[in-house]
Amino acid sequence: MSEIEHFMPLLMQREEEGALAPLLSHGRVHFLWIKYSNLYLVATTLKNANASLVYSFLYKTVEVFSEYFKELEEESIRDNFVIIYELLDELMDFGFPQTTDSKILQEYITQQGNKLETGKSRVPPTVTNAVSWRSEGIKYKKNEVFIDVIESVNLLVNANGSVLLSEIVGTIKLKVFLSGMPELRLGLNDRVLFELTGRSKNKSVELEDVKFHQCVRLSRFDNDRTISFIPPDGDFELMSYRLSTQVKPLIWIESVIEKFSHSRVEIMVKAKGQFKKQSVANSVEISVPVPSDADSPRFKTSVGSAKYVPEKNVVIWSIKSFPGGKEYLMRAHFGLPSVEKEEVEGRPPIGVKFEIPYFTVSGIQVRYMKIIEKSGYQALPWVRYITQSGGKLHLRPTPQLMAMPDP
Repeated sequence: MSEIEHFMPLLMQREEEGALAPLLSHGRVHFLWIKYSNLYLVATTLKNANASLVYSFLYKTVEVFSEYFKELEEESIRDNFVIIYELLDELMDFGFPQTTDSKILQEYITQQGNKLETGKSRVPPTVTNAVSWRSEGIKYKKNEVFIDVIESVNLLVNANGSVLLSEIVGTIKLKVFLSGMPELRLGLNDRVLFELTGRSKNKSVELEDVKFHQCVRLSRFDNDRTISFIPPDGDFELMSYRLSTQVKPLIWIESVIEKFSHSRVEIMVKAKGQFKKQSVANSVEISVPVPSDADSPRFKTSVGSAKYVPEKNVVIWSIKSFPGGKEYLMRAHFGLPSVEKEEVEGRPPIGVKFEIPYFTVSGIQVRYMKIIEKSGYQALPWVRYITQSGGKLHLRPTPQLMAMPDP
């Protein structure tokens, strides 16, 4: 029995014992694993390896496979095992990660099985270059760079209106259509940079937990906060950052839940846009939890539409366009088999999803984007700002605040 065959029995045993961990050991062998969909990706080592590196490699492997097969699941592994062997051979050599950029790999490992034998036998020089993420000889008729600054707001508010959790997670994504080997320099209103250069800190932003794509020259950033890089071709995430700052809810929710003696419940939800009037939130979804035994739904909304999703025990109020400063109402009526017993479990929070274009909560700004290439061509940078709800944007409903007349 090979060492890897010990993994699944060991995993199931630890799961039963309630002692499941991302690292499992069997004798001298250590299994570092992740689960993606219905698949387990497992790395084995006999040494005290760098766990962060191993997990980064496993997630990068998932990313590469997903780029190749679109959906990574058991069936795609079975159907493409020849390509997977080829990819693993390039991704890792003698236990050391090698080429993990899917765009470069696609230059010489082709999708179709029959092309594997007749495809390029010569490895592209990009793999051995200092700039392994960009090929030479790229040409475009029109040279452009599109910059997306996307901020996700994670917020948790209790029934009294107090903010329990407030966090902004931002990413800067680029779509690059540039010829040759251009050098790019990105300038932000970074507070540390403003302090170094003696500028006013009024309109600056203090970035935390900054993470960069491998193309960024980290030594240059450490020295003078300059974000300098030779970009990959096409789409990529240049950097991510986090801000632990107090943010007021951009869409404020007030809710009233009233249960009546005649076996029914009425929920009133008021939503108010607490952002600039010239901004508009798009694709707003407000998820309102309802009792699990509710039936016979009826809705009335001042804007948008509401629908009952019984499998999730929620009402989803959808508003296509929500201008800043506006206030809207939604009423929902449900029948209940019995209201004699109160629900033992706690009431789940109301969830809010939205997207506000041309707006950032933190106030981060792209001050400039310099594009330098030896041929001297002119290139156009375009910038777009988007604020959206993150994975945690919840407001606790207020129970039975208002006495409603029983018609």
